[in-house]
Amino acid sequence: MTRFVVVPQWQGSPAARAMLLRDGAEAIAGDLPRAATVVLDVPLEAGDAQGTRIHRLSALRRIAASLDDALAGSAERAVVVGGDCSVSIPAAARHAGDDLAIVWVDAHADINDAETSPSGSLAGMALRALVGGVPDALPTAATTPDRVVLVGARDRDAAEDAFLTSHGVTDLSVDDLADPEALARAVRATGASRVYVHIDLDVLDPAEFTGSAWGVPFGLGVANLVAALQTLRAETEIVGATIAGFAPASPAAAVDDLGSILRLVGAVA
Repeated sequence: MTRFVVVPQWQGSPAARAMLLRDGAEAIAGDLPRAATVVLDVPLEAGDAQGTRIHRLSALRRIAASLDDALAGSAERAVVVGGDCSVSIPAAARHAGDDLAIVWVDAHADINDAETSPSGSLAGMALRALVGGVPDALPTAATTPDRVVLVGARDRDAAEDAFLTSHGVTDLSVDDLADPEALARAVRATGASRVYVHIDLDVLDPAEFTGSAWGVPFGLGVANLVAALQTLRAETEIVGATIAGFAPASPAAAVDDLGSILRLVGAVA
């Protein structure tokens, strides 16, 4: 059984369309099974940095605590629907362990820390937080970098590339996922027996999916990503997942993309 926790959080995003993330999360919620879905009440206010380099951290901490409470209320597997990518920090950290792999499917690596981040936004540090590199952020580490599989990250900076190379992060390109077995193989190579899957919708090709908060050209096709996730799920336990980054320009535009989103939800749920 799968339940859905919808978090219309925008405060962690650096995108100009960040406030549209609320609309996107609520649009997805409307197509999920009502009896299995909880929508969290997310404050509109931005919050402050609380003396750190992380923008809006006070609001993000408050929302994370609320999400953690919602996830603690049931043992059922949860799919968290954002909002920005930092909703994955408390969600994945609940499954922390040396047998956990994290599959981070995103046009961006999200692996800067508070010192190297050009934006100061937690979404761009979310994966780094999950390997213990952002002590001012939310929970402790969920896993180690050598058990991270990054997929489709084609827009990243020099500091991120240096971290990925020096810490043994597995890095799969858009082209790699033309082989539906590639993702499952990469997770198998980490030695992990469980996996948390994070999907930022900006990983998809803008020619096929228009509702991203921060679209990047030459992305994944929905069919290739669904096939890779289904193959992964057939051999490795998916303990939880996040779908993030839906920022439709209008309600009509949201309808155009919801079919693709629901295919991805089905692949992880």
